[in-house]
Amino acid sequence: MRALTAVSRFTFPCRVYYEDTDAGGIVYYVNYLKFMERARTERLRYLGFSQAQMATENLLFVVHSSQARYHAPARLDDELVVSAQVEVLKRASLKFYQQVRRASDDVLLCEGHFTVACVHADTLKPRGIPEQLYAAFKADVQDFAGE
Repeated sequence: MRALTAVSRFTFPCRVYYEDTDAGGIVYYVNYLKFMERARTERLRYLGFSQAQMATENLLFVVHSSQARYHAPARLDDELVVSAQVEVLKRASLKFYQQVRRASDDVLLCEGHFTVACVHADTLKPRGIPEQLYAAFKADVQDFAGE
């Protein structure tokens, strides 16, 4: 099956809290990954799919690989906008391109690529993305290269 690409952009707002920062008041690098995880989860919820419900149906999404690049720091109390854009849609996995931007000036703070695999919750073996969820992502899919 041919992999599909998408240009649909989903964004999730969040704020930097004290717990997200290091002693210097700057967001600790690993917390950008948490912000991006939340955006992917909210993207699913936006499409009408709850991770809690999917787990009861023996379905999980797990991060297979990740790559992040840091451009500028976020600081305590910054409002952030985190995007979750599907680059590639396959039968058992998705590849997301994500950005974290500061809301006040739209500065790119961090960007990353994440491959997320669909697995059986009990065995952690790969499984196909359920048809309804696949169709929901496919409805947004366009040629990413043409963006």
